[in-house]
Amino acid sequence: MLQTEKKIRNSYTDDFSGRRKLVIGLMLLAMLGLIVKAVQLQVLDTQFLQKQARSRHVGTVQIAAYRGQIKDRNGESLAVSAPVGSVWVNPQYCKINTGKKAKLACLDLNNEIKLRQVAKLLGISLARVKKAFNPLSNKQFVYLKRRIKPYLAAKVKALGLPGVAIVREFKRFYPAGEVTAHLLGFTNVDDQGQEGLELMYNSTLEGVAGSKRVIRDGARRVIEEHDVESIKEPEAGQDLTLSIDERLQYLAYRELKAGVIKHKAEAGALVILEVETGNVLAIVNQPSFNPNSRRNMKVSHYRNRAITDVFEPGSTMKPLVVAAALEGGFVKENQLFTTKNLRIRGKWVKDGHDYGTLNLTGVLKKSSNVAASKIALSMPPEYFWRFYHSLGFGMSPGVGFPGEASGSLPEYLGWSAFEQATLSFGYRISMSVLQLARSYTVLADDGLLHSVSLLKRDRDEYAERVLSPETAIKVRTMIEQVVKKDGTAYKARVEGYRVAGKTGTVKKVKSGAYSDDYLSVFVGMAPASDPKLIIAVMVDSPHAGQYYGGLVAAPIFSRVMGGALRVLGIAPDEEQSMSVLLTK
Repeated sequence: MLQTEKKIRNSYTDDFSGRRKLVIGLMLLAMLGLIVKAVQLQVLDTQFLQKQARSRHVGTVQIAAYRGQIKDRNGESLAVSAPVGSVWVNPQYCKINTGKKAKLACLDLNNEIKLRQVAKLLGISLARVKKAFNPLSNKQFVYLKRRIKPYLAAKVKALGLPGVAIVREFKRFYPAGEVTAHLLGFTNVDDQGQEGLELMYNSTLEGVAGSKRVIRDGARRVIEEHDVESIKEPEAGQDLTLSIDERLQYLAYRELKAGVIKHKAEAGALVILEVETGNVLAIVNQPSFNPNSRRNMKVSHYRNRAITDVFEPGSTMKPLVVAAALEGGFVKENQLFTTKNLRIRGKWVKDGHDYGTLNLTGVLKKSSNVAASKIALSMPPEYFWRFYHSLGFGMSPGVGFPGEASGSLPEYLGWSAFEQATLSFGYRISMSVLQLARSYTVLADDGLLHSVSLLKRDRDEYAERVLSPETAIKVRTMIEQVVKKDGTAYKARVEGYRVAGKTGTVKKVKSGAYSDDYLSVFVGMAPASDPKLIIAVMVDSPHAGQYYGGLVAAPIFSRVMGGALRVLGIAPDEEQSMSVLLTK
């Protein structure tokens, strides 16, 4: 019995000892495995671990590209982008980040003093600030305010409120303000073109955004002081050099605005063209707007009327009709025309006065509708239509501006004799101020019709001959008389310079019918001996008593043309006036 118990006890002891050795062995193996793994991690997998750690705290952010400048022909900046800061907040910051430092920072959200400071710095309401920080919001990104001055953004950040971050962006600024507003247009809050040249050339100006890796904190906020690396540098947009001369733009804007105010008009538009190149040197409109502050502005004020709006040009078409008839041999230079009221198939064409008998110069000087109608009816409809069409009427002028108008020119197959007659004094045809100015290049440059450009160029490669030089010079000489003392555009004269041009006074179309309002128009060139500039002016619905083109639009032309010729240093073509001008 005792021997049996002893055997059992010895057997149990041996079994326990074996199991203990097994356990110890397993523990030693486990420890050895850990040691091996530690060595592997420390020595062999360091780069792998670092990569894994970074992947949890490193992110990629976009770097805004600098938008290209828009400059005038002389290199003056018309649109520039300035660096600004945009302030945003993550309302979930205090939920996500539970560290001691974060908790202390979150206590500031209960302190209205700092919140009021934020509101004051950003110029927003306290309620808006509180709403942005509301942790009950499901959003993780809320802008407090975008595109503020960098020093203000820095002050907001210095307050140390939780979840606040600053992103660097750019804000567009227009030094000339309302003077160039219709032409340049503007960008939106994301610096994308929305109107005008900013929209037209957006892909050229906008550049390509870059990117960089950054370290984020526990709330996924970027720690700006710890950029990891640049992935791609931003590519700045290209600059744009316009045909516009800022000096002439200011001059034209000032005089058009003064004229619109003086005559209590609804609107106005003016274009200056360089004859030799077709470059647009100035293009202005009224009313305008401030592109740097567009609050409470009417959308209608954004229209570049000189390019997008069309109107019936009235008697400004008469010199072109005379040119067409002379060129085709349908009238003679010395031919006479009676101006007694003309009846065409039951409808009357009349003049404001009895002008008796007129030669071609007299027809233009007195602006006879009757004589112009007779000249128009002397031409076959197809020939007349083709001439108008060759001047670009009924077609886009081709500058590519958003909303650019083509105007209208009815097909000749549907013309009645009366319609053909009215086309001679600018009814039943429509065009923009830019198209009107362009058509007169055919008279100014000895028969060449120029294309027009808003970008600076040294020459016009697309000019087309429409008239012989002889015809163009003859008609140009005729319309010099329009600006003489007994002509309809005496107020268009410019001291020291010979001026050639034509007035237009047109009843305005409203809702498909002629109204009691008028459009006052003048288009002319100078110096008439060798024209360098063409200016077209349109004043919409003057309500101060006067409405004739020679009384409303012509004086605006005179002041702008006189100033432009002096700014550009164009010599007078009246030698006796040189000494007078030099003493001024």
